Formats: sequence, C-alpha cells, structure tokens
Amino acid sequence: MLRSSLLLLLLSRSAYSMLLGWVESPGYPTGYLPHASLNWSRCAPKGHTLSIKLIHLDLEDSQDCENDAVKVFSNGNLISALCGKREFEELQSNVNPSLLSLPGGCLSLTFHSDYSNAKRHTGFRGFYTDQDFDECVDDPDNKCTQFCHNYIGGYHCSCRHGYHLGVDKHTCTVSCAKDLSGLNRGDLSSPSWPASYAENANCEYTLSVEATLQLELHFSEDFDVEQSPDGQCIDALTIETHSGTLGPFCGHMPPSSPFLTHSHHVKIRFTTDGFGTNKGFSLHFMTRGKVCPAVVTSDSTVTPQQTDYRPGETVTVTCDLGRVPNTQGTKTLSSQYVTVCQNTGVWTPNYNCEPVDCGVPDIPEDGILQLVDSDNLYHQYEDQIQFNCSSKYYTLEGDDTYTCSASGEWVSGGGKTEMPKCIEVCGKPESYQTSSARILGGKNAKMGEIPWHLLIKEPSRGGASLINDRWAVTAAHVVETAEETSLRLYGGLINGRTISNRLSDVVVMDSERIIIHPGYIRGIPLVDRTDFDNDIALIRFTSRVTLGPKLLPVCLPEVNMDMLENEQGTVSGWGVTESRTGSFVTSALLKYAHIGIYSLTECQNTPNKPTTTKRMTFTNNMFCAGANGKDSCQKDSGGPFVLPMLAEGREPYYLSGIVSWGPPCQERQYKGYYTKVQNYVDWIKETIDTIEKS
Repeated sequence: MLRSSLLLLLLSRSAYSMLLGWVESPGYPTGYLPHASLNWSRCAPKGHTLSIKLIHLDLEDSQDCENDAVKVFSNGNLISALCGKREFEELQSNVNPSLLSLPGGCLSLTFHSDYSNAKRHTGFRGFYTDQDFDECVDDPDNKCTQFCHNYIGGYHCSCRHGYHLGVDKHTCTVSCAKDLSGLNRGDLSSPSWPASYAENANCEYTLSVEATLQLELHFSEDFDVEQSPDGQCIDALTIETHSGTLGPFCGHMPPSSPFLTHSHHVKIRFTTDGFGTNKGFSLHFMTRGKVCPAVVTSDSTVTPQQTDYRPGETVTVTCDLGRVPNTQGTKTLSSQYVTVCQNTGVWTPNYNCEPVDCGVPDIPEDGILQLVDSDNLYHQYEDQIQFNCSSKYYTLEGDDTYTCSASGEWVSGGGKTEMPKCIEVCGKPESYQTSSARILGGKNAKMGEIPWHLLIKEPSRGGASLINDRWAVTAAHVVETAEETSLRLYGGLINGRTISNRLSDVVVMDSERIIIHPGYIRGIPLVDRTDFDNDIALIRFTSRVTLGPKLLPVCLPEVNMDMLENEQGTVSGWGVTESRTGSFVTSALLKYAHIGIYSLTECQNTPNKPTTTKRMTFTNNMFCAGANGKDSCQKDSGGPFVLPMLAEGREPYYLSGIVSWGPPCQERQYKGYYTKVQNYVDWIKETIDTIEKS
C-alpha cells in the first residue's frame, strides 16, 4: 500500500516535468578565477512559480557590487544584486524570499568577477525548484466571485446553491430570464424578492400581448435598487419598448404608476453588481387599449395638442425650424405632414424630422472661387461655409461666410442666396516705369508695367485691353473684318518679336466671339471712313487666361466719370514710332507716352480726311488727347488710354479711352482721337453678363 502511494506521488510530480537542481559559481567550492562569468535561466510552467534558495554566498565585496556580483532577474527585471559574504541564516531570512518568479514566469541569474581577487572567495551556491502557485490564496485578482478551488497548475471557481457560473467561468450569477408572453396580467419581481437580490444578476423579463393592446406596469412602493451617493445607478432597472429604452431606474423612488408603455411588447432588464444587500423591486402588469403618444417623432410639434390620442384621430406634425420630414428617404421642402393614430397605437405615416441639407454649394469649376477647408465640409441646417479666392489676382465680391438656412439655401450674412464671385484685381501693375526711350515720342515699357495691353497682329496690327480673365476690349475697326474664331491675341510681353519663340512665356489667347457695338457703321473702308462713332468691340477668349504679374486686367471707368481738360493720362502701343533718323517705323517694343486731354473746342476742330477732303466726324462718344511731340499713331488702334497717368502709387488705372483715329503722324499734329469708354460701360457689362449666362 505504501509503495503504490509513493508511485502515485512520483507520477503526479513528474507529470508536469518538475524543475529542480543546483546553480553555482564556476569553480565552487574551491573558488572562482578572475574574469569568471555565468549565465543561467529557467522558466516555470503555467500555474507554477520558480524559486532559488541560496545556501552559500562568498564574493568580493564592493560598493553597489560593481566588482564581483551575482544578479537575479524575474522576466528580465532585476530583483536582487548580491556580493560580499552572507551567513546561511541571513540568506534564508532576507534574500531567498525575494528570489521568486511570477506565476508561469522565468528566472535568470548572471555572475561575473573582475580582474583581481586579492583573497580567494569560494563563490555561491543555490538550489532552484518550482512549486504550485496558489491563486486562491496568493492572487487577489483571481476573479472568483464566490468560491475558489486551487489545484496543481491552476484553479477553478464555483458558486453557492441557486447560482451558476457565467460564460467567463468566474462570475456567479442567477437564472432569472422569464418569458411571460401571452399573459395579459401577472406579477414579476427581482430574484429572491423580498429578500436581498442576487449579485451579478442580468435578468431579462419578456412581456408580449396583442398588437392592439399596450402593457401597463404598476410598481410597488417598496422599491430598493442600489444607487451611488451622487445619484448614479449602481444596479439598474430598464424598460425596453419599440420606441426606445426607458430608464435606468434606481434608488428608493419607483417609476410612477400606472406606467404606460405604449407598446404591446416590452422587455424589462435588471442588472446588479457583485456587492450590496438591497431588496429590489416588485410590479404587477396588466393591459389596456392602445392610444397614440403625444409625441409623433422627435424634433417636432403636433396640432392639436393632447396628452394622448385615440385610434382614428389625426394631427398635423410640424418639424422644428431647420428640419424637414424624411418621406421614404426623400426630404421634402415642406416642414409639415398629416398623420393618423392607428389601433396599434402607432402613427401612420411617421416620418423622422431630419436637419435641412443645403448640399454642396454650386460654384464654378474653374477653381478660382473655392471653399475653405473643403475636406471637412458640413452642409446641414446652421452649418457655415467660407469662401476665398485661390489667387491674389482676384478679390472676393460679396460675403465670405454663408449659413445653411431653414429653406435649404445657403444664405450670406446680408441675406443673399447668390454665391460670391472672385473678381479680377484690376488696374494695379506690380512693376512701374523707371526708364525712358523714343508710340510717337514715347518710352519703352518694362515687363509688367502695362500688363493689360494685348497685341493683335492679324488681320491688321493693333492693340486690345484685357478687362477680365475671359474678355478684352478693342476698337471696332481693328476687328470688323476678322472671323469670330480666327483672331489671336498675345499678352505678357513687351517685345512683339518674341511671339514666334516657342521657349518664351508669351500668353496666347484665341477668340471665341467678337461683338462689335451695334452703333458702329460697318463695311466702310478705312481710307474712306470719316465717322468712327461707337468704335468699340468686345472679344471673348476660348478659355480663361491665368493672371499673373505680366498679365493683369485694367479697370473699367465709372459711368459719367469726369474727364478734365489737360488731365494727364498714358497711351501705349506697338504702332508706328519715329526713329532717330526721323523716319516712321513699326515698333517691335511696347511703348507708352504721357499725354493730356484736349479741350472740347480743340477736339471739335477735326481735320479733313486726306483721301476724300471730307471733314472727320467728332461725337460725344469721343475725346482727343496729345502732347508736344507725343501721340498715338497708326497700328496703335484698339490700344488703351488710361487714367490717371502711370506712376507709382496712383493706381488703380482705368481704361478711359481706346485708340481710334487721328491725323497722319507725319503731319505731327500730335492730336489723337479716342473712344470714350465711360459711355459704353453699361453695354460692356450687359453684353458680357448675357453671354456668360447663355
């Protein structure tokens, strides 16, 4: 009998490959040599710990054990560093109790000696072994809520009578789920009522009756569900219906009775923690005919208002401001709908009142007008969006902030629903003239000084002025023989010869439309024309041009802008100029001259047409200007005359005139006639607006 007991003991001890043995310093017990070392490591099986019990320690002593030392680690963390000489009793009482691994963890030991050992030290020796870890006694986090039972290599939990282990195998709970479907009346209560309810309970009671009835709950006054001092529910009672969850309820005040659920299907849940001695609850349930609740849907009001409604009664639902009913996935513009109370206690139809959605605002696709932070765009009621312009060569016209209104439209702070616009910054060159040279008597322009001046080479040489990123204005007689889509203009240059250089950054603009003023008389050859009234035309490009320091628009003048006698302005062009030898040649470079506006009397004194000897016509749509030795000349036609005179700090500049006609330059009368642009501003804006909207 004794042999069999010993055999069973040996079998049980060897079933998990028990760890045991000695660990000692090199050369023990005769002594270790200089520069000796040892690395040792063992790991305990699951549910076990590993310990080392030193029976001898004799090492060279040093401060912080920096010379010779034995160090012990648990899962890589240092738990002891030893040196010097310790007696067995001291090792047993002060050292060995700490040389213990975590459950299922590892112990490692290192030993090293330095280069010197004045006295021969014998070293150390210890015995290591593993032992079962008692989780029930030594592990306060074993999570057994009632009973804990230890066994070699592990532990298990168990419960008192009436409880069972939950799915986590640690928590003891009770079986308190009840399905009382089909009963029109009855009673239910918390587990063990009226005694203290069970710990860690998760009870679910199901009540279900006919669809035309609603369940009515009557709670007893003796209500006792654990509540924290700050009013939070520690244990809780909740009531789930088709319309949502009611509760949680706790404390000593039961829900008001009768408690109308407005539902024929109810789930009552009761949850508890692992502590407390509260009694719980008791209730009686019964049924009554269904009525419809006073609230049809959230975020709305109803008319007429009552505490409840009987089957067949109708109400009008009005969604709160900024919300609209979602009718079968479609949000209507109306905020109201009519609904009928059904005998099942539900409203039909029943639409959710959802926030008005203004959608993404409709802005041009050219990328100039852009939304700030467009990746985080919100567009429901009262959300706000902000606009800016993508380039410094544009300025925002209108409010920059819009709000999603209750009507589903984006509205600015000023009450406008029209989106803002990015308007070209006009008449503000980034370069200014600083040098001079010999238009007739003019100076060579520098790049960017007159960035609105465009060159036309075919069918006849002339100029045009950029007035926005899609339109230019010129003289009608320059383009009256051109096909609408055949005209090519050049910008961002001062040397007309560079247009043939593929490597230059000249901007090429092709025409899409040419609109000649309807008051201009067409079809008269220039050599015979004596009337240049309404000599103005608009050119629309095939695409927008990219604005920059070399290409910028000039401003249109205000209607009825005063033009004063002797007021100085600037005219520019690639037309005929006088060479140093006195001959007249076409200029390759853009030139400009500062000239003054002549008096009305002087302008009315028009010259005769050399080819016909007829007197030239002067109208109120013209003015004339010039200066001693300075004038516009042939091939400058269509180019700009701007006010004020170009000079730093005087911007913005306005297109006050268009080079139109004048006496032959060879006569050196220095008096040119210009189309008065202020008389055509309304026509320009209306024409552009009509075409852009078409």
